Amino acid sequence: MEFFKEIDADIFALQETKMMEGQLELVLEGYYQYWNSAEKKGYSGTAIFTKKKPINVSYGIGIEEHDKEGRIITLEFNEFYFVNCYTPNSKRELERLEYRMVWEDEIRKYLKKLDKKKPVIYCGDLNVAHKEIDLKNPKTNRRNAGFTDEERNKMTCLLEAGFTDTFRYLYPEKENCYTWWSYIGKAREKNIGWRIDYFITSNTIQTKIKESTIHPEILGSDHCPVELQIEI
Repeated sequence: MEFFKEIDADIFALQETKMMEGQLELVLEGYYQYWNSAEKKGYSGTAIFTKKKPINVSYGIGIEEHDKEGRIITLEFNEFYFVNCYTPNSKRELERLEYRMVWEDEIRKYLKKLDKKKPVIYCGDLNVAHKEIDLKNPKTNRRNAGFTDEERNKMTCLLEAGFTDTFRYLYPEKENCYTWWSYIGKAREKNIGWRIDYFITSNTIQTKIKESTIHPEILGSDHCPVELQIEI
């Protein structure tokens, strides 16, 4: 809450909330709240808190198989769409990689469809470190969930479809910038991490990006907050 109040963002997006709306009595003065929960209790889930009321809100992407896990919320504003996403993890032994590939294709289609109408700001835990620079130990993680060639290629496909990774747009060569650390082996203390949380925008609003910031100093999760400043 200290960070929430201090940063005073126009829009906050949370992923992996693992809860149903109503389980928490959350009063956030000045913010509208939107929750999307998984059918399965204690699993997945997303939420958005916004100062400005959207003109439309939708949950999921209109495909039952993907929508039952509460992973997508889309807010439509006059100037843009804001999409909050919690991408499925491919899991150990890559047992969910095949499903993840289908998911990636459907999400890309969904974002491209929105982008035809107005610019998109897409954010969340996307569960992939795109390039070797985006994780501490690329060689030993080559076939691990979040750094498979398949997952990385899907991120490349998304960016090539007309979207911008805002952090790399501003800081293409900046190293040791991570958003997630394992709880094992003092990984966070040693900064042995991965950059798997993103703000991605339509290329058409690329020039409006002012700053893209990672906040590793904010504790309370194995992830840390990421921030986008954009004038739109």
